[in-house]
Amino acid sequence: MEAPPTTDTVYQSVLTLYNNPDTTEKEKASKWLDSLQKSVYSWSIADELLQQKRDLQSCYFAAQTMRNKIQTSFHELPEYSHESLRDSLMNHVCQITADTEVVIVTQLCLALADLALLMSAWKNPVSELIQKLSVNDNSVYPLVIILTLIPEEMNSRYLRLGANRREDISRQLESNSRVVTEFLSACLQNCNNISLMVLNVIKCFTAWIAVHAIAITDLLNNIIIGKTFSLLSNNETEIKLHDAAADCLCTLLQCLEGNNNGQVLEVNIFNSVLQLENSYHLAVAHEDLDKAINYCRIFTIMSETFLDKIVGCSNEHMAHFSIKSLDLVLNCVGHYDYEVMEITFHLWYRLSEEIYQKNNDQLTIHFQPYIERLISAMYRHSQMDADHEGLIDESDTFSDFRRKVSDLIKDVVFIVGSCTCFKQMFLTLQEPNATWEHCEAALFIMENVAKNILPDENDVVPKVVEAILNLPQNTHIAVRYTSITLLGELCEWIDNHPDTLQAILNFLLYSLQQKNGLAAAAATALTSICSKCRDQMICHLSGLVQIVASLDSFEITNEAAIGVLKGISTIVSRLPNQATLTLTLQQICSYQMVPLRALIEADVKVERNKRSDPSFWVDRLTAILRHTDVDVRPTDVHPCLPIINEVWPILSNILNKYQTDSGIMERTCRSIRYIIRCIGKEGSPLLEPLVKQMVHLYELHQHSCFLYLGSILVDEFCNVNDQCTQGLLNMLQAFIQPTFNILQTENGLKNHPDTVDDFFRLCSRFTQRCAIPFLQSTIVSPVIQCALLACTLDHRDANLSVMKFFYNLLNCGRSDSNDIKRGLVLQLVQANGESLVLNLLHSSVFCLHSYMLSDVADVLLELKAVDEEKTSVYLRNAVDALPKKNSGGSVTATQSQIDSFHATVLKSETSKALTHALKEFTLLFR
Repeated sequence: MEAPPTTDTVYQSVLTLYNNPDTTEKEKASKWLDSLQKSVYSWSIADELLQQKRDLQSCYFAAQTMRNKIQTSFHELPEYSHESLRDSLMNHVCQITADTEVVIVTQLCLALADLALLMSAWKNPVSELIQKLSVNDNSVYPLVIILTLIPEEMNSRYLRLGANRREDISRQLESNSRVVTEFLSACLQNCNNISLMVLNVIKCFTAWIAVHAIAITDLLNNIIIGKTFSLLSNNETEIKLHDAAADCLCTLLQCLEGNNNGQVLEVNIFNSVLQLENSYHLAVAHEDLDKAINYCRIFTIMSETFLDKIVGCSNEHMAHFSIKSLDLVLNCVGHYDYEVMEITFHLWYRLSEEIYQKNNDQLTIHFQPYIERLISAMYRHSQMDADHEGLIDESDTFSDFRRKVSDLIKDVVFIVGSCTCFKQMFLTLQEPNATWEHCEAALFIMENVAKNILPDENDVVPKVVEAILNLPQNTHIAVRYTSITLLGELCEWIDNHPDTLQAILNFLLYSLQQKNGLAAAAATALTSICSKCRDQMICHLSGLVQIVASLDSFEITNEAAIGVLKGISTIVSRLPNQATLTLTLQQICSYQMVPLRALIEADVKVERNKRSDPSFWVDRLTAILRHTDVDVRPTDVHPCLPIINEVWPILSNILNKYQTDSGIMERTCRSIRYIIRCIGKEGSPLLEPLVKQMVHLYELHQHSCFLYLGSILVDEFCNVNDQCTQGLLNMLQAFIQPTFNILQTENGLKNHPDTVDDFFRLCSRFTQRCAIPFLQSTIVSPVIQCALLACTLDHRDANLSVMKFFYNLLNCGRSDSNDIKRGLVLQLVQANGESLVLNLLHSSVFCLHSYMLSDVADVLLELKAVDEEKTSVYLRNAVDALPKKNSGGSVTATQSQIDSFHATVLKSETSKALTHALKEFTLLFR
C-alpha cells in the first residue's frame, strides 16, 4: 500500500466485509483490509476510527488492528512515538462505558496490556493504570481486565519480550502486588456481588498468583481466597463463577508445591478443601457434572501438590496429614461418569512413578489399598451398557477412555501385582450373578496385565484359556472379542505351553472366518502369537499359508492383514531348509503379485486403500520382505533373491504406470527400500536400471521418496566399487537441479519440507559412506548454500536432516580423520564457516523451537572440534550481529550475558551443556 487511504474508504470496506451479500465483493474487501493491517498506515487509521466511533464493526476492526499491530509490528514505530500511542490508548479506554461491546473492550485492553509489557520507557504501568483508571466507575471494569492480561501476556510468543524484560516486569508486578490485591479486594467489597465483577476480580487474582507475583505469606486471610471458598461451598453458585473459583484454587495449590514458606497457609488451604467434600457429594446428588468436575480437579491438584510429602512421609507407623486427599480423589474416581475419573489419571501416573523410583517394598505395600480401589473403579467404569449390542465403536469417546484406562493399568499394576489383579478379575468372572458386561470388563482388565503374567503360571491362566476356547455360541460378541484379544496378550504364556497351541489356532481360525467384527481381533491375536511363538509355529506353517491364501475372504482391514503376514514371515524366517524357505515365500508373495500384475495390465480407476489401489498389495509385499530376516553365509545365495527377481519388474512397472500418484510412488519406493535391505549387495544388478528410472521420474514429478530411496542405495552400494560410487554421485547431480527448482520458488523450503528432509538425508549418506568423492565433487558447494538457507526452517524432520548433514560433514574434518578428508572440510569451513554460525545463531534465536536446539548444538560442537579458534571468531561476529534492543526499547542481551554465552559455548564439551547454553541465550530474545 503506497499511500494512506481515507477513513471513509476504510469504513466502506468494513461495511462491505460485514454486510455485502456478494461473496466476491466480501473477499475483495477482506484482502484489501488485510493489506491495510499489514501497512504502516494502519496505526493512524485505527486510531481515527476509534475516535469517530461510527459503528460496532468499524470500532471492532480498529481495536483488533491496534492490538494486532502492537503484538506483531511494534518495531514499525520509532521509540519517540510510544508515549503518544500509550496516551491515545488510555484515552480510548477511558471512554469505555457500560454500553461498549465486550469484543471492543477486550481488544483495547489487550492492546494496552501488551503495550505496557513492550514499552520499556513506561516505568511503572501497573501503578499508573490504577491511579488513572480507578477513579472513574466506568473504567474500573476495563482496568481489572488490563490487570488480568498483563501477567497473562508476559510469556506471549508474539511479543518476544526477552528474558531481561520479563524479569523487569516480574519485579514490577511483585512490587505492585499489594496495591493490586488491595484494589481487587476493594472491588470485591464494593461490587454488591455483581457476578461479572466478582468473576473478573477472581480471574485477575488468579493471573497474578499464576506468575508468582503475590508472595505466599501475603495470602493469609485474603478476602478473595475467602470468597473463592464461599463460592465453592455454595451449591447455588452459577457455573461461570464456580469455574473461576476452581481455577483460582487450583492455581494457588500449584503455587504451594515445592514452596516451604507457607506452612500455615498450606494447612489452612488443606483443611478448607477438606470441607468441600460435602459440596462434592451435593453436586453428585444434584447430577451437576460440571461442578463435580471442578471439585475433582481441586482434590486431584491438591494431591499432586502434596505428593512428595505423601510419598516421602508414608509408612505403616506414620503418614503425612495430606494423604487424606487421596481418599477425596478416590471418592471422585467412584463418580458415575467416567469423565470425572479421567481427570485423576495424571495423579496416578505421578504416584506410580514416585513409588517405582523409590523401590521400597514397605512403601509399595502402603499404597496397595489405594491402587486396588483405583483398579476396582476402572473395572466398573470400563463396563459397557447392559443393552449395548455389537462392539464398541472405535471412534466413540468411551473407546478412547478405555484406551486411557489400558495405559494407566499397565503403569500402576506393579503396585498390587499383575498376578493378583489377574486372579481377582478371574474370581469376578466366576461370580454366579456376573452379567456379560461384568465379564467383558473383567476380561478387559485381564487383557491389560496378561503380558506381565509369568509364562510358567499354571493355576489360573489354564482355566481362563480353557474357558475362552469353550465359550458358548450365544456369548455376547463383545465378550468373545475381548477374549480373543486376551489370548493374543497371553502369547508368552502360550509359547511356554505349546500343547495349547493347536486348539488356540483352531479357535482363532474359526474367529477369522466370522463376519461380525471378530476377525479383526483374531488377526491381531494371530499376529502376536506368530511373532512370539515362532519356533513352536513352524509345524503349523502349512495351515498358516492357507490363511494367507484366504486373507481376502476375512472381514479384516488391510492393516490387520499386513500384521498377519508380518507374523507369518517371521515364522518362515526360522525354516532350516533354504529351498523350502524360498518356495514358501514365493507362494506367500504370489498371492500379492497376481493381483498387482492384473492391475498393471488393466485400466482400472484407483480407489485409495481398496483392491484397485496398487499400494494395497505393495504394502503386503513390503511386510513380507521386511520381516523375512534370514541368516545367510557370505558364500550362499540369499533365499529371497529368486522372489525379488520376480517382484522387481512388477514394482518397476508400477513406478511407470502410476508415476503421477505421490502416494503410490511413496509406498512402492518403501517396498524397494526393504527389498534392498533384505538382500543387501546381492541386489547390485538392480542398481543401474533402478537409478535410471528414479532419475527420469524425479525430473518429471519431483516425488521426494526417490531422494529417500537414493539414500538407501548410497548406504548399501556406495563402497562396492568406484563405478557404483560414481554412478551414485551422478544420481545426486541429476537430482540437484529439479530439487533446487522447487526449493527456490517463493516459500519453497517451507512448502516442501519432505523434499528438504529427504534431500539432505541423501547428502548425509554421502558424507558417511563415501565422503572423499563427495567432498571433491562440484556438488558440495551448492548443497552447502542450500543447507545454509534451510537452517531457518522450523519443520522438525526437515531441520533435523539439515543439521545432521552439517554434523556429518564437519565430523569428516575432525583431527583424527583421514588427512584428505580433513583438508577438504577445512577448506569448506574457511569458505562457509562464518555464514554457518551466523545462520545457526539467527535461526536459534528467531526461527526454531527450543526442542530443536539440541541439533544446532551438535553442529556447533563438531565445528569446534574441526577448528575451535575460528569457531570462537565466527561466534563472536554472529552474536554481535544480533539486535541489542527489542522493539520496545529493552536491552535484549547485556554485554556480560553475551560474553558468558560465548565462553560457555567454547568450554562446553557435551551436546547437553551446549544445548542448555543455547536455550538460555535464546530466551533473551523471545
